[in-house]
Amino acid sequence: MRLLAKYNRVNLVTTIIMILITGAIYYQAISWILTNQKDKDLAIEEQEVFDYVRSNHQLPQTFESNDQQITFAEAAPGSVKREFVNTMYFKKWDQDDVHEKHRHKNGEYESGRGLITSVTVGNKYYKILIVESKVETEDLIRLIFTITIGVILLLLLVLLVTNRLILNRLWQPFYKIMKELRLFSVADTRDIPKLKTSIDEFKELNQVVVEMASRAKHDYKDLKTFAENASHELLTPIAVINSKLDTLIQTENFSDRQSKLLNDLYSAVSRLNRLNQSLLLLVKIENRLLHEQKRINLHELVEEMIIQFEEIFQAKDLKLTYRLGDKEIYASSYLVEILLNNLISNAIRHNHNGGEVIINLTDQHLLIQNTGDQLPLPNEIFTRFHKSSGSEGSGLGLTISRQICENFGFSLNYYFKEGYHTFIVDFKEGHS
Repeated sequence: MRLLAKYNRVNLVTTIIMILITGAIYYQAISWILTNQKDKDLAIEEQEVFDYVRSNHQLPQTFESNDQQITFAEAAPGSVKREFVNTMYFKKWDQDDVHEKHRHKNGEYESGRGLITSVTVGNKYYKILIVESKVETEDLIRLIFTITIGVILLLLLVLLVTNRLILNRLWQPFYKIMKELRLFSVADTRDIPKLKTSIDEFKELNQVVVEMASRAKHDYKDLKTFAENASHELLTPIAVINSKLDTLIQTENFSDRQSKLLNDLYSAVSRLNRLNQSLLLLVKIENRLLHEQKRINLHELVEEMIIQFEEIFQAKDLKLTYRLGDKEIYASSYLVEILLNNLISNAIRHNHNGGEVIINLTDQHLLIQNTGDQLPLPNEIFTRFHKSSGSEGSGLGLTISRQICENFGFSLNYYFKEGYHTFIVDFKEGHS
């Protein structure tokens, strides 16, 4: 989820919660204020009744209006407790209202606010009920609350639209920096441009990215130059050593010990040459310097590799079982051939005479299994220069194989099950 969307969502949820909470508090506050005002009006009416009784020593006439009713009823002395109550107010209709509404024969009940109190006239004790209609008060509360909520919602809408427009514009420099980072390549000669923005944080971010890209390109250039020079410098002495060995072999009268020493020298020089080529290839793969890619029929390529290794399978008396489905990938044929060569030769080299090799190609994966040691290989098999004590390889074959797979978005994994060492290239994470 984008930061802007996350911010808007959190902002919206927080605002809605605050509106609900403050709306409830606001509604209760207005209701309490208007109810308190109504209670003051009832207390004034009560005082007027008391003043009338004190002056005239009798109860006033029963008073009723459209908004107020006062009733008196005899009661036992001291039985009435003075209190304000929410009650119902019976509103009588005028003659015109009866024809229009037809809700009740003489009127209808509506919410009201009442005051229960008492008064003594002579030797008689009376209960007084003063009731006023709350309809106008409730209508006023609803009107005020509706207007307030409407203003808040309008303000919220304006705030969201403004935030969306302003924040989108404010974050444009960040998206431009991200775009440049996606297009960045250490092998590209184009530099990341400096961004023009008035926001200090984005200025600093752009400056850091530009400096980082510059350092990365400089380090890459130094590494590339070093690797090329080292490889070139190694080729010359290796060629000289091979030439001298060839000249030396042409001489006569070698003892068995001298022949063995010459053979060891040839093997060492050959390993040194393979190591040099492997390291140079690994640098090129890691830095994506091999750009030639095309559609490859993997079925045909695996078949060709099997034919190339046919004599070696027979020499070691290995049973080969393969099932090849149709599969095409978009990759470098040079690197894919190296991958297949490494995996198949690895299955042969670490197998025993009379063992078995299984190759299975489907649309999802390439699986190569082989018999051999009855113990699983360690987790470090894909680490550079890791090899078993008896291996004559450089320890880079599986490292190069995994790097090739990662370059094309594939995955290379190993597991040991039921006596078979299994390497599986999974195409599902890549593109075909």
